Amino acid sequence: MKHRAAALGLFLALAFAPPAARADVVTDWNKTSIDVLRAARISSAPWWRALAMVHVSMSDAVNTVQNRYTRVIATEPLQPGASAEAAAASAARSLLLHLVPAQQAMIEEAFAASLKAIPDGPAKTAGIALGEKVAAAVAADRAADGTAVPDTYRPVTTPGVWVPTTLPAFTQYARAKPWVLKSADQFRPSPPPVLTSAIYARDFNETKNLGGVGSTARTADQTAAVTFWGTPNLGASWQSAARQLAEAKKLDLSDTARLLALLEMAVANSFIADWDAKFTYNFWRPITAIRNGDLDGNDGTERDPGWTPLNTTPMHPEYPSQAAIGAGVAVAILESVFGSSQGVTIVATDVADPKVQRRFKSVAELGEEHRNVRVWGGIHFRNSLDVGNDMGKRIAAYVLENALKPVR
Repeated sequence: MKHRAAALGLFLALAFAPPAARADVVTDWNKTSIDVLRAARISSAPWWRALAMVHVSMSDAVNTVQNRYTRVIATEPLQPGASAEAAAASAARSLLLHLVPAQQAMIEEAFAASLKAIPDGPAKTAGIALGEKVAAAVAADRAADGTAVPDTYRPVTTPGVWVPTTLPAFTQYARAKPWVLKSADQFRPSPPPVLTSAIYARDFNETKNLGGVGSTARTADQTAAVTFWGTPNLGASWQSAARQLAEAKKLDLSDTARLLALLEMAVANSFIADWDAKFTYNFWRPITAIRNGDLDGNDGTERDPGWTPLNTTPMHPEYPSQAAIGAGVAVAILESVFGSSQGVTIVATDVADPKVQRRFKSVAELGEEHRNVRVWGGIHFRNSLDVGNDMGKRIAAYVLENALKPVR
């Protein structure tokens, strides 16, 4: 009789427990979020801010149910009887509707698809309500993060001297509230090399030789890499790499939610930390430096008055490189979960033409190309890449040490 009672108890527990959660809901909403943000023409720093908000909401919602990792913002009481999948989908939906209400139709279609895969019942209902509450808490926390303050950037010039009339992009992020970090300047690097130094001459000549539109030193594959790694592909590649690894390694729901929340927060921080440094030092871009090589006081540099970079020069200062910080962050986060040798070929696909792809043996190899193309494209100096990569590693290490820790 005891054995029968135990068997009956196990049957009832399995029959009425919330359904096992799939990791797919997190990666599904990662893809949906990217589609929604692209449709709304949101890019650069605001794009990463939005993704961080969505994925922190999903991770906090999942861990309010499963309690496997510490939460970032949510303080709701634990709800082990709720559906973690429904909570994650509801949190993502609510956050996206808050950020881009004009894309409601696309968001609601994705939400309906998520709910269809979850059995109806109290667990589903509770999960939906929980997701909405967590999303509201995250939205409230970021409402005063400083990213929406008026742009009051003042170009530095002297009377009568012309400066570009197109103002730099997203200068507010230099003073914004980061995720987990104590402040935007927590990992601010030391100043860039002085113009008379040997390292500056080295970097000047490398970018001049490799990064010009008419360079004969740059290989055909390097040119193809520069063309491929425009802004749309740059950010999307880290999302895709994370999804590919999560799926290949069969991460469960809470581990996938944690992975993407860490990635989005850390890369969002890379913009804030970088903009702080950029607008502290205001270092000139290669196009300005190389065309004015006779004014830097360095005998190792020679002016080229007609030099033009292969890439269009971004509208913010040169030092340090955001692409390098972002790559350093992303590689460190992904390696913290999957190790340095992932054993999975990472495929980067052009968002405009899916037939165009680049393949990498590891996320470290992907990150290295992300850095190099900024020199090959003529918009950065090597030292900015090295300093940026180090900043990214330090930011990632701090986030990993202070957020989404395993619950004992």
